[in-house]
Amino acid sequence: MTGIGPTSQRPHVPEDVVAPEEQVPPPPASAVERANRMSAANMIRSLLPLVVICLLVVGWQAFLHNPEDPVREIDLANTLRLADLRADYPLLVPDLDEEYRPTSVRTDAGNAGEGEPVTVQIGYVTPSGAYAGFVVSDDSDAEAVRGVLDGATEAGDLEIEGAEWSRSTTQRGETALSRVDDGITLVVTGSAGDDELTAVAAAVEPYAG
Repeated sequence: MTGIGPTSQRPHVPEDVVAPEEQVPPPPASAVERANRMSAANMIRSLLPLVVICLLVVGWQAFLHNPEDPVREIDLANTLRLADLRADYPLLVPDLDEEYRPTSVRTDAGNAGEGEPVTVQIGYVTPSGAYAGFVVSDDSDAEAVRGVLDGATEAGDLEIEGAEWSRSTTQRGETALSRVDDGITLVVTGSAGDDELTAVAAAVEPYAG
């Protein structure tokens, strides 16, 4: 009598037949592929305006900052107004035409108490592209003053617009023009030539606000 084996025994599967659980899943349907491609295309189209805007902004900034003229001018008004309010002396500054472009300004007026010295430093790019610096202070020992005049070699005096200035050569080999007027020290120096430094000194006048 022939009997039936245990029901838990798996039926014999020929070696050349792959079990259902081992079969490779079929490739995605063409409709799914098309949907994926459309999603990628939509993403690119949505990002394209943003990319264009970024390129326009970069181009505009490059246009504003012309590499042929890297000078960045600054506004002196706020700093000079503060110094004029805090100083115990009539503030004197150069009144120059637009060919002398201010690129730096510094004052210690913000930390100065009543009656304390006030120093102002201004840097200009001259018409020739050189540097001219101006200092005014009621402290002859101010760092901005001493940094120019200490160690300088005297080279005589000259009259500029009716005022007598002392000419000297700094330790850096640059010309320095200086004068003291009622306890106020004025200094003009820099890599600019004597004619441009003289022009800065000649333009010094009371700050008009």
